[in-house]
Amino acid sequence: MSETQLLLETADRIFRDHCDKTLLDAVEQGAFPRALWQVMVDNGLPLLATPEMGGTLADAVRLLKVAGRHALPAPLAEALVANYLMGIGGCESRAATLTLGIADSHSGEGAEVSVRLEHVPWARSVEQVCYVIGDPVEVIVLDIGDCDIAPGANMAGEARDRVQFLGVPERCGASERTTVQDVFDLMALTRCALMTGAMERCLELSCQYVSERKQFGRELAKFQAIQHSAAIMACEVAAAVRATDAAIGALDTDRFLPMVAAAKARVGEAAGIVAEIAHQLHGAMGYTHEHTLHHFTRRLLAWRDEYGRETHWQQRLGRAVAAGGADAVWSFIAGA
Repeated sequence: MSETQLLLETADRIFRDHCDKTLLDAVEQGAFPRALWQVMVDNGLPLLATPEMGGTLADAVRLLKVAGRHALPAPLAEALVANYLMGIGGCESRAATLTLGIADSHSGEGAEVSVRLEHVPWARSVEQVCYVIGDPVEVIVLDIGDCDIAPGANMAGEARDRVQFLGVPERCGASERTTVQDVFDLMALTRCALMTGAMERCLELSCQYVSERKQFGRELAKFQAIQHSAAIMACEVAAAVRATDAAIGALDTDRFLPMVAAAKARVGEAAGIVAEIAHQLHGAMGYTHEHTLHHFTRRLLAWRDEYGRETHWQQRLGRAVAAGGADAVWSFIAGA
């Protein structure tokens, strides 16, 4: 067994032991899962893609697929990417304190800057926020104590806060080969991974439910209409897994943009279909707060909206194809 597989299995056990419905409900009411986060930090999960841990960015994204299967209510994606960016910029990693935002506005002269970050995951619950500016990027860290925080949430109840800062931030370094657009694209891939994991879990929950539930003396899974819906759902999950894995495989190559564009568009499309069918298969039970299904389906719909919906990525993919000219279309498709 490889070290990466061992870590992913360890993470799966940690998430399975901690991410129960009680915790998910508490987080939705504003609580931060500090005990769970500390266990993750103790096992080095937020540092996976840094030189200290020796993992790769691809390993970190695969970890997020595991997190999505458990509806992990913590900013692991942001911590992984923030620590990765600081690592390639020559900065010290900060696993226990960090989330990530992309500046909505940034201005300033000299050392002092004014910055506003929108929809920052769990900003109210961490000590520092990392963000990037410029091409190539400069990595900047803000102390939350120096910021004004306006609490917010997405439709899944996950904290998405507005952060405003005026002062002298800590400039942590830069990467000559990374742009702000690259960071946006990478964060889109993290949402693909999270959605893929959540869809796999929705499929498991649905198959379990229709196998156990009976109607007219027969298991629901014996009805042809149920089988047909479950088959469509399984096909959508398989397509999402394949698209996400292809984008992970294209990391650090010149094929990453078209692959992540295709992945975010295809996974986003699948997310809506899977969420709809999952609730149909669960019937009225699936629409209750007492059932855990909504923790996954609402995350699917929320994550689909983050870092560009399907139209955004379809347009970017179309522009990339058009830029190569008509003679390059077939090689573009075949090369993918």
